[in-house]
Amino acid sequence: MLSLSTVLLGGIGIFLLGMILLTDGMKAAAGHALRGVLDRFTGTPASALASGAGLAALVQSSSATILTTIGFVSAGLLTFPQAVGVIFGSSLGTTSTGWIVSLLGLRLQVGQLALPLVGVGALMYLLSRGRSSHLGLALAGVGLIFVGIDTLQTGMADLAERIDPAAFPDATFGGTLALLAVGVVMTVVMQSSSAAVATTLTALHAGTLALEQAAVLVVGQNMGTTVKSGLAAIGASVPARRTALAHILFNTTSGVIGLVLLGFLLPFLDGLLGGGSPAVTVAAFHTAFNVLAVALLFPFLAPFCRGLERIVPERTPLITRHLDRSVAELPSVAVEAARRATMEAGELVFQVACHRIREGGETRRGPNPDAGTARRALEEIRRFLGSVQTPPEFPQEYGRHVAVVHASDHLSRLLEALEGPTTAQPQGRDAGGDRSRRTSEVEEVVEDVLGSLEDGMKALARGERNEEAAEWARTIARRTAGTRRQHRARVLEGIARGERSPEEAFTAVDRLRWLDQVGYHAWRVLHHLLGSGPTELTTGRGELEDGPDEAYVEAG
Repeated sequence: MLSLSTVLLGGIGIFLLGMILLTDGMKAAAGHALRGVLDRFTGTPASALASGAGLAALVQSSSATILTTIGFVSAGLLTFPQAVGVIFGSSLGTTSTGWIVSLLGLRLQVGQLALPLVGVGALMYLLSRGRSSHLGLALAGVGLIFVGIDTLQTGMADLAERIDPAAFPDATFGGTLALLAVGVVMTVVMQSSSAAVATTLTALHAGTLALEQAAVLVVGQNMGTTVKSGLAAIGASVPARRTALAHILFNTTSGVIGLVLLGFLLPFLDGLLGGGSPAVTVAAFHTAFNVLAVALLFPFLAPFCRGLERIVPERTPLITRHLDRSVAELPSVAVEAARRATMEAGELVFQVACHRIREGGETRRGPNPDAGTARRALEEIRRFLGSVQTPPEFPQEYGRHVAVVHASDHLSRLLEALEGPTTAQPQGRDAGGDRSRRTSEVEEVVEDVLGSLEDGMKALARGERNEEAAEWARTIARRTAGTRRQHRARVLEGIARGERSPEEAFTAVDRLRWLDQVGYHAWRVLHHLLGSGPTELTTGRGELEDGPDEAYVEAG
């Protein structure tokens, strides 16, 4: 016969496993829905609050919602005030676990239903693919949660015969602090406030705990979630640290409210609910003190956020501020963060390109852009992309991931071309013997490529998809390649006619080739970041080192 401790440990373990499966399954199945909801329904602080509550209730994990939120702030898709609204909402959403346990798990005989759920969910996971497979995992998780509650009830019923609630700390100040600390430790050890709350409600239902003791434990368990946020913020990006601090301050505030109003809220809620089930009363108490914290802080959301921004100022490089390795588990969010960072890196590389082209023409305008910053940013982007894995069964997100990888590669190659030997603007002599005039062939290409780069910088700065900019860059790349082919023969023939020196002619050809290469890589960057995404280029020879060839300038 199993010992009491074994039954309790097994019940907690089964519940935790169910929570993990439910959270992972819902994150995988609804991950792109999460992205869409946060993107669409966080325009105002109120909608951000509602979105956070709904998503946390959906995935049964405030951590998953907070992680997604951190990623969106890092990617620049959410402002910090919007993110704080989602954080407030997620704390409300996780209180749904208490209602599920108290109204379903403890009141209804769900044991007979739970095992079929596990079986059906496991079969869906094994026999189906894509979203259905992930939903099967979540379904099996729901079944295991109820199996865990059933097992906990059995263990707690036996425990109630051996332990008197009076053995726990009483309602004195020291006793309350001790119970609060126990609640925090339960959440930290179980790595889930939901599991800790479920264990407490089950013990209360079995008579192992008194009503007030259970309520104080729940306050501690609610505050215990901030430990995970604090640990996650160590070494993280500025948006992640600010978001974690917002979570810590909110949960601490809600905990203080719960403790201060404990003597008033519990009797009030117990009377309001008819004094039927102590577990339902504690679930209502859990929701109530979180609602009161929202009511207290939400009207002051703007100054609250400004204060956090002053406490945690932005000191990271601007380009890589979007990247946070903690969101690598959420590919859709991570890829968008990488895309935003790549666009900013592209804007800087295009500035370097414009400067180098003008420098070759002996026209210096403004300070030299920092190519080193762009190189370091691209290296960081490549490392970040290497930590993200997007499943091919989600073709849209997979295509975005591939497109960002392509764009970063073309930016690196463009930067290599720009940092290599610069071919000076060719020098020529007119009939009067005057020195230093640009040849018309090179001048035409210079103006085209500069125009394409400048339009590309504007499009990248706006941060939105822009098919027109991508198509314009393609047109310029094709025109530049055609000009290079046409003028190459003409320039070299000028040697035979005595119109150009060999040095001048070869310099002109080299510069045309270099401009061709710059224009080609700029087109590919804009195509992947602003246009329709990655395209297969069937050249038969691959991409040449000296710029686009007839075969691939025709590729769409």
